Amino acid sequence: MSGLLSPAEIQSQLAALPDWTLEDNAIKATLSFKDFIEAVQFVNQVVAPAEAAGHHPDLYISYNKVTISLTTHDAGGLTQQDFAMAKTLSTLQ
Repeated sequence: MSGLLSPAEIQSQLAALPDWTLEDNAIKATLSFKDFIEAVQFVNQVVAPAEAAGHHPDLYISYNKVTISLTTHDAGGLTQQDFAMAKTLSTLQ
C-alpha cells in the first residue's frame, strides 16, 4: 500500500491532469462520448489496466458520460497509485 499524499503533492500532480479534479478525498474525471455504446466501450477499455495495476476505479455511466473516481480505499485517501492510474486512463480517451 502506498503512503498518503500531502495536499501540496496532490495539487502538484493534479496540475499534470487537466481533466481531473479533487472531490471528496478522490480525484475524478467526467468524459463525454458520442453515445451510450461509445461510453460502454471506453469502460471496457478500463478493465485491463485496472486489473494489471490491481487498482480499480469507481465508474458511473450516464448515457454518453462516464465519471471515473479514484482513491486508495485501504490507505484512506489519495496515493501515488491513484495518480498513476489516472494518467493511464487518460491515455484511453
